[in-house]
Amino acid sequence: MTRTTPPRPVDVEAAFPELTAERRAATRLHPRRGTPTAQDSSVGGVLLWPADEPWPRCTVPHKRSSGYRISDVLREREILERAWRRDPRSGPNSEESEILAGFKRGRHAPHLADTDPIPMLAVAQLYRRDVPGLPHSEQGDLLQVFWCPFEKHGDSRHDLHVQLRWRHARDVVAPLEQQPAPEVVGRQELVPSPCVLHPEGIVEHPYFTVLPSSLQTRIDAWEGPEEDDAPQYIYDLSTAPGWKAGGYLAWRLTPPQSTPCLECSAELSPVLTLDEREWDPGTTSWIPLEDRPYADVMDANTPTWVSPGRGRLVIAACPNAAAHPLRLLTP
Repeated sequence: MTRTTPPRPVDVEAAFPELTAERRAATRLHPRRGTPTAQDSSVGGVLLWPADEPWPRCTVPHKRSSGYRISDVLREREILERAWRRDPRSGPNSEESEILAGFKRGRHAPHLADTDPIPMLAVAQLYRRDVPGLPHSEQGDLLQVFWCPFEKHGDSRHDLHVQLRWRHARDVVAPLEQQPAPEVVGRQELVPSPCVLHPEGIVEHPYFTVLPSSLQTRIDAWEGPEEDDAPQYIYDLSTAPGWKAGGYLAWRLTPPQSTPCLECSAELSPVLTLDEREWDPGTTSWIPLEDRPYADVMDANTPTWVSPGRGRLVIAACPNAAAHPLRLLTP
């Protein structure tokens, strides 16, 4: 099923013509639970991966023997989804609750040393035919995203380790049949539930706090008080919530900052935004038309079950070279 973002409540470019020059294309990915194949753009699905190519592994030393069994994480979600679908008022029955109680964090892989390489999790794959705005067309028509299932990296030792792999799909003549996966994960919210994508091209405008102060003042006066329920630039007219490719950064948690490439100093661009929620109480105007009849169903706005860091992660990359270092942002 396609997903259709409703027209914006007002034409912000008519109200502020200078925003016309700042419009930027983005692709809302609209992940919804399903059974994607290797030929599909997906989140948490089977990747089109060559059988003779080593699977990405995390080799950074950190604890990897304790956490949640990935099989338990997926099984728990199946039980909960079935239970809440069966009875939205009471949820799991006594038998299901007993099973769920057994899915606990523990030292489930005692044989793993802190330095043992572990398979990285397949997070997403995007075909350029579905997301035409992907960068680095010379690198291929398929972007694959991986991360280590433990937030134990970087200077803070609380960051994710992410890898992007580009390839030409036509070159994969003998696909890998059994996809590697880690035995345990540090957080359940780092395991994506299998989702098919329903990509949709939209237009975004810069986030409010990066606009010139004079324009911010004019928008503030134009909006009026928030309690009037009139459209708000931040929530309704600038950046879309949910998973998306391209577009603008929404600096919701931190002040705007420069993001120069460490190799060439070019300003990094958002490649992929991973969001815990497809919408929240402040962004209901972005709920696709096809989802509106079911918007209040439990977990309707959290199809992937993914919540990295503080709930939102932006993978930013250099527009000049795919090999230049990535930057992970939680704006």
